[in-house]
Amino acid sequence: MTTEKIRVAIVDDQELVRMGLRMMLDPLPDITVVAEASDGHEAVGLTPDDIDVFLMDVRMPGLDGIAATERITANDPAPRVLVLTTFDLDEYAFAALRAGASGFLLKDTRPEDLFGAIRSVHAGDAALAPRVTARMIEQFIDAPAPRDDDDPLLATLTPREREILVAIGEGLTNDELAERFFLSISTVKTHIGRLLQKLGARDRVQLVIHAYEWGLVG
Repeated sequence: MTTEKIRVAIVDDQELVRMGLRMMLDPLPDITVVAEASDGHEAVGLTPDDIDVFLMDVRMPGLDGIAATERITANDPAPRVLVLTTFDLDEYAFAALRAGASGFLLKDTRPEDLFGAIRSVHAGDAALAPRVTARMIEQFIDAPAPRDDDDPLLATLTPREREILVAIGEGLTNDELAERFFLSISTVKTHIGRLLQKLGARDRVQLVIHAYEWGLVG
């Protein structure tokens, strides 16, 4: 039985970076690089139906990765965008999450983690670099968090859903959620699906952002 490969587009203004990423990805049995772009304008000009996941640099001349991400994820259905950043604390990376990216990684991440992140975002999950998530979000949410008990959306959650939202904000994976709350993976996925629906969130990334903005994590 053959499995369709995950089609990846690499967007980076440095040719050597694009070349290195392609050399890592193309030998994989389930991932193939189908396009490259040197800036956001070129990325937006690619055909989104032919691409499953964009690997998006943030800081590029012309149209940057934030604006490109916003335009690309406006498609319906939209390809996934995985932001690659050089800096531990990069306000542009957080802005890209707000613009619709499904996650971010540092460029010095291990190849195995990059491969796993591509597979995760393609499957509809999020990929957030654990060591920078909390610091970045805390630093670059500039508005004070509202009182969580005053928010009508948060009030729709059950106590268990609220606990899981907090844990997602802490960066726990589905396996870790199942272990913490003594639940099956299928039950964890059901709770996450209900959270996405109730909060009108696109994916797990937005759940993390909600958790920080409401002051549930920090």
